Amino acid sequence: MRLIFCIAGLVVAHLVIAAEAPAPQPGSTGNIVMIQASPDVIHFDSDPGHTDWAWMVGVEWQRPSRWLLGFSHFNNSFGQKSQYYYAGYVWKPSDRDPRWYLKLSGGLLYGYKEPYEDKVPFNHNGYSPAIIPALGYKWDRWNTQLILLGNAGLTISLGYDVLRW
Repeated sequence: MRLIFCIAGLVVAHLVIAAEAPAPQPGSTGNIVMIQASPDVIHFDSDPGHTDWAWMVGVEWQRPSRWLLGFSHFNNSFGQKSQYYYAGYVWKPSDRDPRWYLKLSGGLLYGYKEPYEDKVPFNHNGYSPAIIPALGYKWDRWNTQLILLGNAGLTISLGYDVLRW
């Protein structure tokens, strides 16, 4: 069942990205594959169930149209291995400094299981939808993002463009 959800999510994400997209914006690059990592989460409220170390690693493919697909594997705040399969879009709000960007991703979150299944909304058997906004800054092949994790907390990631074409 998990495999079916994952495949369905990736197919939908691919269809969204493959749909008629706006022309590349001035200053945009070609295709990019980026790896990223986050060493911990800053929680807004403490919980005795929180693990000492909630980390994340991921890979993301961004197209010249600024649409993207990604996958993150992480140790959630309760010590459960989890995944996030997503699609999204990047906006460059300032022409004066195009290194700043806003990113919004949405997709399928898996891994919040008993007894923590109620920690994410709409969770069913460990699967739930997710929408995650981020504020980023890019310099050369490197980037950093401040990622908002709903009303639970935030994390700071560091990324590197391993492929460009």
